Amino acid sequence: MTTPHSASPARYSRIAGTGSHLPPRRLTNAMLAAQLAERGVETSDDWIVERTGIRARHFVDEGVNASDLAVQAARHALEAAGCAAADIDLIIVATSTPDMVFPSTACIVQHKLGIAGCPAFDLQAVCSGFVYALTVADSMIRTGAATRALVIGAEVFSRILDFNDRGTCVLFGDGAGAVVLEASGTPGILASDLHADGKHVGILCVPGTVSGGQVLGDPLLKMDGQAVFKLAVGVLEQAARATLEKAGRSESDIDWLIPHQANIRIMQGTAKRLKLPLEKLIVTVDQHGNTSAASIPLALDTAVRAGKVRRGDTLMLEGVGGGFTWGAVLLDF
Repeated sequence: MTTPHSASPARYSRIAGTGSHLPPRRLTNAMLAAQLAERGVETSDDWIVERTGIRARHFVDEGVNASDLAVQAARHALEAAGCAAADIDLIIVATSTPDMVFPSTACIVQHKLGIAGCPAFDLQAVCSGFVYALTVADSMIRTGAATRALVIGAEVFSRILDFNDRGTCVLFGDGAGAVVLEASGTPGILASDLHADGKHVGILCVPGTVSGGQVLGDPLLKMDGQAVFKLAVGVLEQAARATLEKAGRSESDIDWLIPHQANIRIMQGTAKRLKLPLEKLIVTVDQHGNTSAASIPLALDTAVRAGKVRRGDTLMLEGVGGGFTWGAVLLDF
């Protein structure tokens, strides 16, 4: 007679620690405007703040790459989680500005952390990258393919900006954010909702590539700001509502909305559509600018270390970016 096996306990993932890193070179709007004036490009602090809410951003120095920022953010996250790099068995780096064509920035980060053997790869979904990466890591942990993951967003967008285009060069900054995501018997990541629509490729892109030792096309960022704005608010609301429905939660359960930090008007518009008071909106775009895949984990870590986000809070993370990609993740912190 055989004894039936008891069902395996449910396996979830939760954020054990957060970290971030900003390069030390900080440029206020006035500083950037002065530099652009030397090129004959006119802008001002008032012009930038009125349209975006951005007041400052950080740029890397020569020779500093996305992996360098990622490693610093990862170390802070590991310290917060109370674990060592050797405990990590999965590394995912969300980035649109990798150190090189290949190998992945994640492999470079792995080496700089002094570990080897675990899977390490980059994920490219532009400004939605961290939400995508967190969903992938959660899935791998739930299936037992990993137990403790480093999920990092890291960008050096200053390298791909056209400083003759005031409509884009004032928007972006450099930085990195990271979380340690670990297996848990208690749900942390509750639900996610990811999407993409390739017909919008042209409204936000860097239309260049490398071939035969030369850059083909244009290696600098291009954006149709009005088109992005119109799409962003609608799809962010849809993704948030779909995620809440999957999790069996409602808008009133959200303690903090942590959106991609692109434009304060998009962020506030999304909060209003979700009937959330602006006091529940985490805002760092004013000091960081748009750091693409790094913006959500940067904002999360900033809020955690400021004592705003606390254990037990329910967080809605959401992003939208070139591709056109968008998505949301609901989690209990």
